[in-house]
Amino acid sequence: MKRLKNKLLSMQPNTATYTEMYNGHIVIEDPSCPNMPPYEDWSPIYYNKNIGFKITATHKLAQDKPTVEIRIPCDVLGIDVPDRSAENAEADFCLRKFKKYIDELNAALYNRNRPDNENGKYCLPSPGGEIVKRNTAYFAIYPQKDYENGSRDVVYLLNDGIERRPICHLCIRLQVQLPKKNIRKTVKMLSSDLPDAVDMFIAQFDHAGLKNTAELAEKQTKIRAWLKKNDYCAFIANGSILPRAKGTDLPLPGAIPFRSTEDAEVEICGVRGMGIRKGVTVITGGGYSGKSTLLDAISAGIYDHCPGDGRELCISDDSAVTICAEDGRSVKHVNISPFIKWLPGGDTTDFSSEHASGSTSQAANIMEAIDSGAKLLLIDEDRSATNFMIRDRMMKELIEKEPITPFTDRVNELHSAHGVSTILVIGGSGEYLSVADRIYMMEDYLIRDVSDESKEICLSHGVTAILPPPADWRQSRTLYSEGFTSYPEECGSERLEVSDMGFVLIGDERIDARGLQDIVSDRQLHTLGFLLRYLEISNNEHIIDIAKRIDALYARIDKEGLDCVYSSFFTTCERFLDLPRKQELTALINRMRNTNTVKDTTTV
Repeated sequence: MKRLKNKLLSMQPNTATYTEMYNGHIVIEDPSCPNMPPYEDWSPIYYNKNIGFKITATHKLAQDKPTVEIRIPCDVLGIDVPDRSAENAEADFCLRKFKKYIDELNAALYNRNRPDNENGKYCLPSPGGEIVKRNTAYFAIYPQKDYENGSRDVVYLLNDGIERRPICHLCIRLQVQLPKKNIRKTVKMLSSDLPDAVDMFIAQFDHAGLKNTAELAEKQTKIRAWLKKNDYCAFIANGSILPRAKGTDLPLPGAIPFRSTEDAEVEICGVRGMGIRKGVTVITGGGYSGKSTLLDAISAGIYDHCPGDGRELCISDDSAVTICAEDGRSVKHVNISPFIKWLPGGDTTDFSSEHASGSTSQAANIMEAIDSGAKLLLIDEDRSATNFMIRDRMMKELIEKEPITPFTDRVNELHSAHGVSTILVIGGSGEYLSVADRIYMMEDYLIRDVSDESKEICLSHGVTAILPPPADWRQSRTLYSEGFTSYPEECGSERLEVSDMGFVLIGDERIDARGLQDIVSDRQLHTLGFLLRYLEISNNEHIIDIAKRIDALYARIDKEGLDCVYSSFFTTCERFLDLPRKQELTALINRMRNTNTVKDTTTV
């Protein structure tokens, strides 16, 4: 860090731009070529021994809040290059462990009588319980340090005969709020305190914890593979802690551990728990019994979770989508005819609305989820449109001209004809008892199978399901390039903002993302904005094969990392990114209002 210290001390004490630090001017001398004059280069990577600190400007309005990427060679940590199946989990583990040292640095800097831009602060996000691909912690191949420092900006290339190939590094990215008009404190924060914290992280590295994390990741991968190969869509391990502490994502202290019913208990990879079979599953119970908590845990199982979360062995089909009613959402050319037979002056095989109702929005959400490849739907009665979910015998007898085919009448067809399972939380409607394959009762956070009892109740009341004819579930829409842009009309500059209220503002669009129930962090929402912007600026086709484009984008992210979609041009967007699933990106695009989407009449 000698070179960084020299640069900082050469700046004006009241500097607000830190230009010299960011450009990283360097003069290179090659001792193996004494006749070659020194040459200049620019490298904002500063080394503490062989640990690199790459310092870049976050954006033009935050010159005093640089982004620092710490590159630690894996062999320095004493760890092997992680397998692809475990690298996200191992990077997540390292991020959580490193956070402790950053918190200690911040505690020493904190003065409640002064703002952060006077105190200085290290900014590193706190992850939730889920494990996702992040740009804050990851593994990447980078060159090794191949020079030794001379005076000031001069460096001498090493000529010792040792081959220094690029190697795998653990990379941790954070931001540093530098103290205003205080170069000496800036020097201490960047060239002394932060490197010392990294050294301490390395010296105290928890190898046993990393091994346990890798073993858990391997077990989670095997359980997911087992679910795909067998007739199950979800698994909840015995002993899991499902309730969350109030206002947090942490397990509730003293909560009753989950215990499977006897008939549903299975053993996967040495773990015993409740396997939920594919088909139609109803979870019922009285108020505050834990039924929604169980559904939330199943929804959380879309992602792997870290040790100690309580739900680390709650594993669900990773294509699952949580469905709810979404009054006011935009719908473009969706076939909702399986659920809505007719509308005044409208064609439900080609339904569009700028402000969909509860029932039509829920129908569109289901149809779009199926079209995006979802094989499991998660539905809570409390977040659904009542007239979409049920219509009992008396109402069917009273109202003969009813356009809505309730979900009860289609839920079995979804599984039998299309392989889409459904897990429903139902507390107020007995109609689902007659169509469910399995019914579970939650009482005081304990679960029991009441399928036989429920079937007897249905028989005693003469309840039988009378199902409508099979529906046409096909979707056929074409997206054109008109309106699919991050440039507002008659404006030469792009627009991308993400609001705290759950809206993505891009180009002329104001996309309501509040109905995307499976977004697990604000950082995922910001990432969705960058993903959509990438798709828009990289498009050069008049007719857009959006599924193909999304697949190609995720393939690039898998190869190059999540930062390939980030742009510092958008000063209000989050620097730290968490990767959402393709399902959420597709759903965001489906909610755009200004795109030119039309029904493809050639294939329907």
